[in-house]
Amino acid sequence: MPGISRKTTIALAASASIALLATACTGRPDSGASDDASKETTVTFWHAWSAPSEVKAVKDLVAGFEKAHPNIHVHVVGNMTDDKMNQALRTGGAKAPDVISSFTTNSVGKFCSSGALVDLDPFFEKSGIDPQKTFPKAMNEYTRFEGNRCAVPLLGDAYGLYYNKTAFKKAGITAPPKTWSEFERDAEKLTIPQGDTYKQLGFMPNYHGWETTTEHYLGQFSPTYFDKDGKSNVAKDPAFEAAFKLQKKLVDALGGYRKLETYRSGLGDEWGPKHPFHTGQVAMQLDGEWRLGMALDAKPKFDIGVAPLPVPDDQADQYGKGYITGTIAGIAATSKKQNAAWELVKYMTTNTDAVVNFSNAIHNVPSTLAALKSPKLTYDPRFKTFLEIAANPDSTTAPASVNGGVYLTTIQQFGYDYESGKATDLQAGLKKTAAQIDTDIAQAK
Repeated sequence: MPGISRKTTIALAASASIALLATACTGRPDSGASDDASKETTVTFWHAWSAPSEVKAVKDLVAGFEKAHPNIHVHVVGNMTDDKMNQALRTGGAKAPDVISSFTTNSVGKFCSSGALVDLDPFFEKSGIDPQKTFPKAMNEYTRFEGNRCAVPLLGDAYGLYYNKTAFKKAGITAPPKTWSEFERDAEKLTIPQGDTYKQLGFMPNYHGWETTTEHYLGQFSPTYFDKDGKSNVAKDPAFEAAFKLQKKLVDALGGYRKLETYRSGLGDEWGPKHPFHTGQVAMQLDGEWRLGMALDAKPKFDIGVAPLPVPDDQADQYGKGYITGTIAGIAATSKKQNAAWELVKYMTTNTDAVVNFSNAIHNVPSTLAALKSPKLTYDPRFKTFLEIAANPDSTTAPASVNGGVYLTTIQQFGYDYESGKATDLQAGLKKTAAQIDTDIAQAK
């Protein structure tokens, strides 16, 4: 656990045990969990979804809960940003949320370290639920910070490889690449130059290329972002150097940074029907599970293939893993209805049918191991790839930090400098990046 000593860990574990023994029936009265969840009550739930179909899915999810718990009513407030949630969690009050749901796993470190959300482990324990056996490994990781499980997964996102099967066939490629060396060869085969630009680009490797961020590349290398003392490992773990070299090699092999950026600037945006994968202008795409539905809606003139992202050649036995993130839920520390709030959180995140129905409606990856295997899931057969990535114990995520995703932004910024040629000394750049991460974290504590 980054940034926390063994002595502190033992002290926290002891105090948590004492608190749990004292509050075995009701949770944690010292933080507001003294309410009787069997009595008539109303809890307020803030979430970030805004699209009509998503808002309806949340409404249906809550309706299922209220049917199972007729004494607990839920006041739902949608389209709430993290900034609004953070402000409400700090100030509390009658209109503040009892339960929140955020799209940003990067906020977990802030939520946990500030005490804005309560530690859910005592609630899981009193309910007889083992999170380690309930949620996929990566999702367990991104909902904790320094021993505090202040959040719980509520659907997830898994990243994989989309590929143009028609273009593959024309290029004589019979299967999606499993290693990065195979991927580079395929990307070059699929690239068709046209003067100073491209008729078809095999893959857009640049870090500005939609989902080709540093953390998504790094996910396939299984890096350790922080050492046991909480210091940045960016300059020490060889996974970082390997990932940066791989991306830079792809950039150079596919035409160079400037040529690729010029091409990218003329392509469609990530969320519109003219996304370059939809139009066939890019033959392979690193993306999340949501891309499948969007691509099919665009009615492409080619067959779409889906596969896990490639892995480093020396990790070929881990092919099938991917980068995982997702939506989180938690209980406000300011809430005076934490036991009732827990009943809502427990239902939304651990009730298999509830998770499956929500996944079917939202088209995100289910967030429990049981839901991932449920026969009630309805999906395009290609979506199964993302279910398998989510369940894969080798899949990775980015760890929580006290200052949120600042360290990821710092790494990404160095990526921009390195791919463009502004930074040429990789090792020196990684050391400088690590030092900046450590400084930012120290200042945030």
